[in-house]
Amino acid sequence: MGYPKDLLSTRAVVKPGLWAVIPKDGLVNNVIPNIKGCKVSIVASPKMGASFVQYIIEATKDGGTTSPFGTEEGMETFIYIVEGSAKIKVGGKEETFTAGGYAYAPAAEGLEFQTVSDTAKILLYKQVYIPYGDLKPYVVTGNINDVAYRIYDDMTNVHIKDFLPTDDLAFDMNMHILSFEPGGCHPFVETHVQEHGAYILSGEGMYLMDDTWLGIKKEDFMWFGPYCPQCAYGVGTEPFAYIYSKDCNRDVIL
Repeated sequence: MGYPKDLLSTRAVVKPGLWAVIPKDGLVNNVIPNIKGCKVSIVASPKMGASFVQYIIEATKDGGTTSPFGTEEGMETFIYIVEGSAKIKVGGKEETFTAGGYAYAPAAEGLEFQTVSDTAKILLYKQVYIPYGDLKPYVVTGNINDVAYRIYDDMTNVHIKDFLPTDDLAFDMNMHILSFEPGGCHPFVETHVQEHGAYILSGEGMYLMDDTWLGIKKEDFMWFGPYCPQCAYGVGTEPFAYIYSKDCNRDVIL
């Protein structure tokens, strides 16, 4: 990277336990023992206040896991291909996924990936699964580009896609893509117990986090802690879209 060409500055803001914005320019590499040929940035973790861990991975050809990821007892995992292509092995099956491809592995199943294209951008996620009775989640794979958008909260300029089943209580999490047309917005300022990790896929928006409005753009990562007031407006000339995690289908544990 070499010497800086200007004063050191950043748009990053981290409020431990509350919210965070981490731009691409501030990402650094972390050595993960069972991942090779990749620049791995840990953008959310319990050290921040999150209940999950999320990674942004820039991979070179043949880069990937050297052993299954997320096999710890009770750990569920999710992977999403933002750019490029990669082989993903989960549930004993291996398949090559292009951009938009994803896989969910239930607790202790683990997953593996290997980059096929010259470069790839990959999101990786893990959290501890919260059981509910005898219900068991199962492996889910697909390409989100094959999933149709649906109207979000009766607004025709905001749309959403779901990665995992929304009507199966075996799942305690989901991933979604929310897309705002320019001028589209949340119908109200949300304040809820769920937390989110969000990676911006396209466009620009103005986002309210707690009591602060910030400009957010493609390749930013955001984290919202529980009960953090939040909402957004899409701005610019293209859809403001992001993939985000959500904990769901469970009561609060005391």
